[in-house]
Formats: sequence, structure tokens, C-alpha cells
Amino acid sequence: MKTDRILMAHGSGGSMSQQLIDDVFKKAWNNPYLSAMLDGALLDLPPGRVAMTTDSFVITPLFFPGGAIGKLSICGTVNDLVACGAKPLFLSTAMIIEEGLPLSDLHKIVDSMARTARKARICLVTGDTKVVERGSADGIFINTTGIGVIPSGIDYRPSRIKDGDVVMVTGPVGDHGLAVLAQREGLRFATPALSDCAPLGVIGRVLEKYGGEVKCMRDPTRGGLATVLNELARQSGHGILVEGGKIPVSPVVQGACDMMGLDPLYMANEGKMVVITAPRQAAEIIRDLRQLSEASGSAIIGEVRLEPRQMVLLQTELGAQRILAMLEGEHLPRIC
Repeated sequence: MKTDRILMAHGSGGSMSQQLIDDVFKKAWNNPYLSAMLDGALLDLPPGRVAMTTDSFVITPLFFPGGAIGKLSICGTVNDLVACGAKPLFLSTAMIIEEGLPLSDLHKIVDSMARTARKARICLVTGDTKVVERGSADGIFINTTGIGVIPSGIDYRPSRIKDGDVVMVTGPVGDHGLAVLAQREGLRFATPALSDCAPLGVIGRVLEKYGGEVKCMRDPTRGGLATVLNELARQSGHGILVEGGKIPVSPVVQGACDMMGLDPLYMANEGKMVVITAPRQAAEIIRDLRQLSEASGSAIIGEVRLEPRQMVLLQTELGAQRILAMLEGEHLPRIC
């Protein structure tokens, strides 16, 4: 291209739009579905229930330690499908690009999406771009929609949660929220804060063999672990008791949160799952999860109880219990 930045003409639908598609998007994502260049993708789906999810990503800054908006957009959509029990298969994306965005940044974003999609075994099959005036989009906004298929015997729903079920999390919480906050505010720590941003399809594949023993999964993104636990308590009609001393938190996250008066249980995550299982095979499930690099820090953190209904209690290391409420207000805006 003869320019190093996005121009309004790139969104005109003319030759510069076609050049942008050819030089940036098709080059990174080339596959038979996309190469057909139809108005939509024609897909063959295997047997099973279809899961579909959509999300938009507006994070500031666009690049942060451990990830970027491109990688994040793939991980977020893949992980929502995995949480439904689906095998991620196909993906679409729509980008709203601000005039003046450096083309080098767009290449980095698109390339990170392509790499992450390949790792997640998901194929990008259709997309769209729009260019808006300078000052209208904070660089770039990305929307992604994912489609997957749920294998027979998999049914992850809060209504299946029962008294006595085991609550797990697949690793330390709060890393993504701290990494973005540190990058945004120019904070430096002795141990760098890195986002946990990762696609988690491998977790779904490992849990598939346990069938109905796995009751529900959720990825604790905005609002963190505490908010997702409250959502599950309300949707299931049960109570949840978690032990504070068993919830994994890295030293850098805990130290930074103590210093800034934040609670890691409300910090965003982009590479963790909350898993609720029947107690019978909980030990085997946690053992298998810990064999994965994406879930090596998995821990059993609590259990489901009949009372108090629709509430989450946190048992402190001193033995006392307190209500762990849902996040109120903005903990950290523009986090994903």
C-alpha cells in the first residue's frame, strides 16, 4: 500500500477497500471458505446441537503484556463456546477501524488473530470492515461471532447444578485485569504482570470424557471470579461456599491488589474457567486438568450448598464467613 495508515478511502468499498482485504485479511486468514469471497460463508456442520456466541472487544490499550485486542477477540469467543460444551469450529469477525490507525498495528492485530485461531482449531470464514472518522473508535473495535457443535452427552447448564457439587477454577485469577491496568497506568512490578489470555478448547476436550459429571462451565471475564460465582448461584437457585485460602492468586496479583486496594476476585480473566462437577469424579477431573499447560494451576475452591440460596459465601483463612457479593459499578472499564 502507498500509505502507512488507514484512510477513509479504505472503507469506501472501492479499490482501496479491496486492496486492504487482499493485503491484510486474506493474506493472514487464507482458507477455502474465505477465499470463495461470497456474501456469507457456506458451512458443513457435524451432527449435534449448534452453539453460537457473539462478543465485541473495545479494550484500551490495544496491546498489553501477554496479548492484544486481536488475540483477545479470538480467545473470548472460543472460550464462550467451550463454556457451552461446544467444539469451536467457525468464526466471523467485523472490524470498525478508526481513520489514522497505523497499518503496521492492523497487521499485528490480524496476524495475532490468525495465530490464535489456528491454535484454537477454529476457522475464520467471513468478515466485514468499516472505517470511521478519526476520533470515533479509539483505534479499532472488533466483533466476533463463533459457531461450534456440542457433542452428544454434553449438557452444561446452571440448572443441572446440585447440592454437594464441587467448584473448581482452572488457575490463578486476576492476571488479565492487572496486566491491562498496569499497561494503561504505566505501573511496573518486580515480576511483570502478564495477561492469561488464551484459547481453552483443550479444556473442553479433556472434560468431554466425563460427560454428565461436569454440570456447568463459565469463563470469569468482566467482574472476575466473584461475579461469575454469583451468576451461577442465582441461576441455579443454590448457594456456593468457597474457601479463600484455596483460591489460587499469583503473588504479583495479590501484592499489586493489596497495594492499590483492589480485590483479585473481581479482576478480569481471559484464560480461566470455573468448572462445577459432581463430587464422584472431582479428584480425577482436577488431576486431568492439571496435566494441561492451560490449566496446570487448577484447584478445588468450594462446593454447592442448598443454603443460603442464590448467595455466595467466602470462608476466610481465620474461619469466619462473609458474603461475596457481585461486582457493583465499574471495577476497571474497557477491559475486553
